[in-house]
Amino acid sequence: MGHQCMISSFGGKVDVTGEIFHGKTSSLKHDSKGVYATLPPSLEVTRYHSLAGVQPTIPDCLEVSSWTEFENESDRKIIMGVRHKEYTVEGVQFHPESILSENGRTMFRNFLNLRGGTWKENGGPRSQLSEDPTALRDGKLTGKKTILDTIYEYRKIAVNHQMLTPSQRPEDLQAAYDLGISPPQISFPDRLRQTPFSLSLMAEIKRASPSKGLISLSTCAPAQARKYAMVGASVISVLTEPEWFKGSIEDLRAVRQSLEGLPNRPAVLRKEFIFNEYQILEARLAGADTVLLIVKMLDNDLLWRLYRYSQQLGMEPLVEVNTAEEMKIAVSLGAQVIGVNNRDLRSFEVDLGTTSRLMDLVPASTIVCALSGISGPNDVNAYRTEGVKAILVGEALMRAENTNLFVSQLLGGGERVVASIPKRPLLVKICGTRTPAAARTAIESGADLIGIILAKGRTRTVSDITALEISKVVKSTPRPASSVIGIQKCVGDSSGVNYFDYSSQFLCHSERALLVGVFLNQPLSYIISQQQRLGLDVVQLHGSEPIEWANLIPVPVIKKFSPGEPGLSRHACHTLSLLDSGAGGSGEKLDISSVQNSLGKSDDIRVMLAGGLDHLNITDTLQQLGRYSEKVVGVDVSSGVESDGSQDLKKIQAFVTAAKSFRT
Repeated sequence: MGHQCMISSFGGKVDVTGEIFHGKTSSLKHDSKGVYATLPPSLEVTRYHSLAGVQPTIPDCLEVSSWTEFENESDRKIIMGVRHKEYTVEGVQFHPESILSENGRTMFRNFLNLRGGTWKENGGPRSQLSEDPTALRDGKLTGKKTILDTIYEYRKIAVNHQMLTPSQRPEDLQAAYDLGISPPQISFPDRLRQTPFSLSLMAEIKRASPSKGLISLSTCAPAQARKYAMVGASVISVLTEPEWFKGSIEDLRAVRQSLEGLPNRPAVLRKEFIFNEYQILEARLAGADTVLLIVKMLDNDLLWRLYRYSQQLGMEPLVEVNTAEEMKIAVSLGAQVIGVNNRDLRSFEVDLGTTSRLMDLVPASTIVCALSGISGPNDVNAYRTEGVKAILVGEALMRAENTNLFVSQLLGGGERVVASIPKRPLLVKICGTRTPAAARTAIESGADLIGIILAKGRTRTVSDITALEISKVVKSTPRPASSVIGIQKCVGDSSGVNYFDYSSQFLCHSERALLVGVFLNQPLSYIISQQQRLGLDVVQLHGSEPIEWANLIPVPVIKKFSPGEPGLSRHACHTLSLLDSGAGGSGEKLDISSVQNSLGKSDDIRVMLAGGLDHLNITDTLQQLGRYSEKVVGVDVSSGVESDGSQDLKKIQAFVTAAKSFRT
């Protein structure tokens, strides 16, 4: 009721609004001053009740600070807040403390930061925004600020505040960077030159925008990034501005993590309103390979400074222009990659011909990218003949029901461009091998992997002497010609390839089987020494060993998981996950529904399956998995090829035959 009291006390009139909105939310506009400093220009707030000050009666000593519109009459405004022009007194007609009101905490913080009793003592009621903020006058919104001005100035305040926060200060970020903990980076220009299309695709993750409003708030940034990578994107642009675009630096960090281990991952672009070295360093620490510098937003000295600083961190920036004058500045900068924004950031009008008109100003060696407004094949046809090398697509990709189909139609002429590994016969691992004869039989039957148990105290554990004998057999026995699969080469270095499809290829050798040493909760130093001593081709970790050990072991690693156990789909550590029950070798079967649930959590999961398999049930078990059987790239057997506790050579032969027949 604060604003009612203020208006009434100074002689104004309060009356019914004509709407019953008590407890409901409305879109609030404001003047960016006082309690509204640093806030986005539009907020959802909980209304107080159905009374408000009458505009023509507002006393001269007060100014309208916030307002809302009638639901069906945008030209009529309802006053939601007033401010005394001299004294630090503000009144509002909504609930800033409500959980339904946006940025209420910031409003309270702004008010509590006031000192003294007058605005003069606080430097005026203005925020740190421009000197000509928008305001409500005679019931109408006026002012000269553009949305770019508003966003830029808001970000300046937010970033400056962040830089004061312990653990996020510039010196904190620099100390972290100096430790060498920023993720490995790739060359942005080089990655742009690698594409399966006639134009490189820069695919953008964008939940909202000032021009389109909300696009997809529920989007999971890392999942979207993997989807883009799989359809052949050369670059993934991540909008990290939180208020208008609903992004964050955490989105970028998660996107970078989601791409880890891909054989030719896309470059990651931080799409942000950058004006400070701090933001560039923050981006590098989060895993960005490049950042956006907007010429329209930066004076020449600042642009040069930020450009050089980005290069010092190993990142060639994307320099954005919209006019011929800005293009000349970008060229004089020496920018290797220039993005022409088809959208004027001041008016937000889109003209797809903007890029075309500026091409004559660009050196032939410069990579030019067309940004904004692209939604279909007709929008890019001209670019192919004009020297444009890449396009950035955001909203249209975010809204596409079938990302692969959309990209194929946009850039691939309707052809399927997603790389895939041809369906291969199942990898077969015969585990618990205890004699050279069993190893030889398995290899001659077509097995790909021969496992020996090197864990202490297990019934199938072999001595080092026996292990060396088996190792000699594995490395000297050639594969039968009928079972030679060969290592399938991924389709094109620039195409999207699933991590496990790629890595699992290296568990199959074209000339011989591979020797796998199985360990169970043993020291890392022991595992590495045994790998070297016995000549192990692969290490299998079958206990609770840390996942990151895989990066410290000099050969491919198979890691055992139980259904539902975290880490099953983790990239860039183990070569392949093994789904098994218990400690292994028990003959205990896995619950089919649990396996299906685990395999259904991610499109990227690929596994080797174990647990109670034998030559009689393997086909039925895989068929019970239904469509998830495609995610099984190999099978592992131990007790299923034994009779009376010893390996049965006939069962080994039968199991390999049954497994290899499943996909033929």
